[in-house]
Amino acid sequence: MKKERIILGFLLALLCVGAISLWLSTDRAVRAVHEDLTGHILRFHVLANSDSEEDQALKLSVKAAVLDYLETALPEDADLASTKAFLSAHEADIKKIAEDLIDSAGFDYSVSLSLEPWYFPTKAYGDLTFPCGTYEAFRIIIGDGDGKNWWCILYPSLCFVDVASGVVPEDSKEELKTILDEDTYETLLPAEKDTKPQIRFRLAEWLTELF
Repeated sequence: MKKERIILGFLLALLCVGAISLWLSTDRAVRAVHEDLTGHILRFHVLANSDSEEDQALKLSVKAAVLDYLETALPEDADLASTKAFLSAHEADIKKIAEDLIDSAGFDYSVSLSLEPWYFPTKAYGDLTFPCGTYEAFRIIIGDGDGKNWWCILYPSLCFVDVASGVVPEDSKEELKTILDEDTYETLLPAEKDTKPQIRFRLAEWLTELF
């Protein structure tokens, strides 16, 4: 009986060691994915003054006007650093676009712009899912900024593609794939039921706990 207890204790110890090793391995992998994403992606974030129908419509109009400007003005070969440099250098122009549109719509809301780290929950963009975490973002806050937000990926330039169909175009995915590690890119894709589990299967849950 004593021998059986010793064996049982030994097996439980091995199980604990294995569980801890698995947790540490997954923890490191999740952190690596998070660092890769936040180090290579820039989000565009627009917050409405409130959730009223008028304010939400105004938010979308501001978003569209600013994106029209950025799509034309941003250099086609801009990398992450030059995209951020462009935004900083043209902040006054972008702010004026938003203010003029708001004024022409009959509102007197203030507009504030910032380029800063910001926490985002897990969100789908087309058929890609970006995990929760702190991402650098170019943010436009209209008035009190108490309404629902709109966002997209400004770098790489996923803001300028149509995801209304629920699918990000393949050429845009290839652009994203070139700047991310393979494992990181795989976590953004829909999980396939018949494939072996990969890190993405618990990514959102792990990041929610860790960050």
